Amino acid sequence: MRLSLWPQSLFGRLIAASVLAVLLAQITGLALIAREREYFVLQGNVREWSQRIAEVTFLLQPLDAAEREAAITRLMQQPRRFEGPAMRWSLDGGGPGAPPRRNGPRPGSPNGPGSFRPMRQPFASQLIFIPLPMSSEFEPIFKQQLQATLGSAYNVSVAPAANASRRAIPISAPIFEAREGFAAQPYDVEVSFPNGGGAVFRVMRMPWGAPLSRNLFVNLALLVVILVIALYVTARSITRPLSKLARAAEGLGRNVRQPKLEEKGARELRDAARAFNTMQDRLQRYLDSRTRVLAAMSHDLKTPLTRLRLQVETTLDDPAIQGKFGKELDEMESMVRGALALFRGLDDDEALVPMDINALLATLQSEFTQMSADVTVEGRALQPLLGKPQALKRCLTNLVANAVKFGTRACVVVEDGAALVIRIRDEGPGIPPDELERVFEPFYRVESSRNRDTGGTGLGLSIARDVAQAHGGSLVARNLPGRGLEALLVLPRPR
Repeated sequence: MRLSLWPQSLFGRLIAASVLAVLLAQITGLALIAREREYFVLQGNVREWSQRIAEVTFLLQPLDAAEREAAITRLMQQPRRFEGPAMRWSLDGGGPGAPPRRNGPRPGSPNGPGSFRPMRQPFASQLIFIPLPMSSEFEPIFKQQLQATLGSAYNVSVAPAANASRRAIPISAPIFEAREGFAAQPYDVEVSFPNGGGAVFRVMRMPWGAPLSRNLFVNLALLVVILVIALYVTARSITRPLSKLARAAEGLGRNVRQPKLEEKGARELRDAARAFNTMQDRLQRYLDSRTRVLAAMSHDLKTPLTRLRLQVETTLDDPAIQGKFGKELDEMESMVRGALALFRGLDDDEALVPMDINALLATLQSEFTQMSADVTVEGRALQPLLGKPQALKRCLTNLVANAVKFGTRACVVVEDGAALVIRIRDEGPGIPPDELERVFEPFYRVESSRNRDTGGTGLGLSIARDVAQAHGGSLVARNLPGRGLEALLVLPRPR
């Protein structure tokens, strides 16, 4: 049997489709949030990098070549804080050509804009980085921001670092530190001074990732759980009445006298239950009316048949003629009794009980053996079958009797699984293909002359099929290869 990952039940498909839709919506929303957050981090890094590079550039620009080289060397040795022993005088505003110091903490101090303070680990542990493709807007945005901060007198270029050993002033990430396991992309920022010379700065950009709080994922997970619970309740309220309707329809095929469906739920479900109950009422009234009428007609036929038999016996002196008329009357009475039996079968109120099919077949085999009939049974039922004992015995008796009568012997083959399959095979001449279905019609026999030597009224197979359908099963006939006929009785087991 082929396994499918997609649920087969309506309830499972509703839940699976709804959960997939919710997850796709959440993933899409999370991707949009991550993209916006990644752009926000990029803008923040660019502004901070531009500010730091501008401050260092303004401090290096008035120095001569030797002092500038020494200052760059010290900055390379202390990349996290732009503050060395030889530069404090410049950062304090004491050096020649230094820009006026701004209000607030001095640049380069632990709390100033020229410093870098590592992110606290407790806060960092609360972040989750969502992988995203690297944005191609980094270089033009960075260059535009730095040019605006420095002014038009400085020439700026930003490009990926082609040579990692190139002499450059490292600038640490201002907002988020580099994460372990992620290779950062180095960029070289070249700044040319108005009076000649310049400096190279190196920034490390994370190749991908947007920082998101763990609480965001917790909130999204809770939202998915709440939606799944709501969808479960809603889907169950839809599929449960449908399951009841399916069970009621299956039970109706077994017995029309079933309890009415409860009309509740959504409007469409109430309408479906009401329509089913109405159909059941009409079907039951139709069957009751037909059974009463036909049973009354069949019963009333007994009276004229009895009078005819008395007249034949009292008025006819020829024994041969009496025998001839007697056989005709016997056949008519047999047909009446068969019709009554058929009508009783249509209105059978026998309860469903667990049945031992193996014991039933053993009993039938013993009964036919006592009548000198050759009946064999192959295979066994694995478990009891829920059915009507008398009706099912009648069905199997008719099938075995037909096989013995028209096919010399009967072989009963039992196969058990999702359904109980019983095959009754004979070794007779079979039936013409165009009459394989007609033999199940009431009063129909293959012999057009209704040869009395075979007996019967043509109701045995019709009654057997009615019993099979009352159990939710089926009964068909088919010719075997070569010679013989097989009656295939399929009785499904309740799920």
